[in-house]
Amino acid sequence: MTSDQIKQQLKQVKYPGFSRDIVSFGLIRSAGFADGTAKVALAISTNDPKVPLHLKQEVEKCLRALPGVKDTIVDIAVSAVKTPAAGGNQAGTAAAPKTIKHAVAIASGKGGVGKSTFAVNLACALAQSHPGRVGLMDCDIYGPSVPLMIGLHGARPEVDGDGPAATLIPLETHGVKVMSMGFLVDDNTPVVWRGPMIMKTIQQFVQNVRWGELDILLIDLPPGTGDAQLSLVQTLPLDGAVLVTTPQPAATNIARKGGLMFQKVNVPLLGVAENMSYFVDPTGLRHTLFGEGGGVLTAEKLGTALLGQVPLLPEIREGGDQGLPIVVSEPQGLAAKVFREIGAAIMARLPRTGV
Repeated sequence: MTSDQIKQQLKQVKYPGFSRDIVSFGLIRSAGFADGTAKVALAISTNDPKVPLHLKQEVEKCLRALPGVKDTIVDIAVSAVKTPAAGGNQAGTAAAPKTIKHAVAIASGKGGVGKSTFAVNLACALAQSHPGRVGLMDCDIYGPSVPLMIGLHGARPEVDGDGPAATLIPLETHGVKVMSMGFLVDDNTPVVWRGPMIMKTIQQFVQNVRWGELDILLIDLPPGTGDAQLSLVQTLPLDGAVLVTTPQPAATNIARKGGLMFQKVNVPLLGVAENMSYFVDPTGLRHTLFGEGGGVLTAEKLGTALLGQVPLLPEIREGGDQGLPIVVSEPQGLAAKVFREIGAAIMARLPRTGV
């Protein structure tokens, strides 16, 4: 029996709280078989003593199902991680730059709910009261859209230094410091990566980007509960997460699962934002094209608050396509007002550190 055959079998073992397996997450350090004994070594980072015990049991169970396996040896190396200072309370590696006061994930369970559009406008809204002290990290490795939406499409960040010590200088516009995979690859280059490469990229975005002094760093996550999410909570002490959903059950049911994922890794939910909530026609009549009440219901089920309802406006989409967010182009408009209110609500829910 080969090492690859053992690893193939171990793809059935999911990391607790996530939909991805331990092989895809790059947690297997070695695997072998000799004299009827399957030997596997794992390396994980967690503060939860239940995680290695659970994994050991699941791996042993999985290995014993293989023909010819009479015994198992499962060695799990656990990296004891620091408990972050007040404001960071999940079992992740406390590796964030000390100059970042707060780190907040912007997440959704599914795609197509306007999460990146929301993140860009929220960042611009926060920058209007915290100019130059707001960061936006685009962690959608496969489909980065932040550069287009914020007006930096085609731009490239500068690199300071050489080799492992080199740092990227984030691009800045509308008072927001931005880093994205979209700055590092061209439009015709698809990113075809496995889990470990995604994890490494996110770690570099946190540790090798010169963010400077930030009051808040927003992290735009891709949909789902996989590699990017696990990498983030293991790399950056998050102060909280905001869930973005549209009102209909097809979106809210999956958004709730995303919220449960954050709760499993001890990241506090700051609230739910309902996007595309309603449309107001020229006569002033309000239409709920995607239903109504989904955001409130999701927040209630997760024990958190509804932060706000963003209207469905053609101008929001147009602003994203043109690289001029509506918060910047129409600062006195309805949408800008809603985004500023959501931003204020988020800041009010964060731990006090002098912000």
